[in-house]
Amino acid sequence: MLKKVFDYFKNFDKITYKILNYGLKFCFIIGIVSAFILLSYLLLFTSPTLYYIGIYLFKLCLILAIEFIICSFVVDGIKKQLI
Repeated sequence: MLKKVFDYFKNFDKITYKILNYGLKFCFIIGIVSAFILLSYLLLFTSPTLYYIGIYLFKLCLILAIEFIICSFVVDGIKKQLI
């Protein structure tokens, strides 16, 4: 089943694949920023506000990554008239 998903990824339209790639890179950057914020909370400051900002950014990173993946499947399916 996992092989089928990867084959479906390989057959994406070029524009859909490009948007998915840029979206996942953006989410990765947000994840790195949240990791640095949480690391600074751990090592430098013990402000609860800093902790919550880091956690919320990490949640945002995960939600956006999942949204980009699901929306790319839907958009590619609509373009190929599968849905």
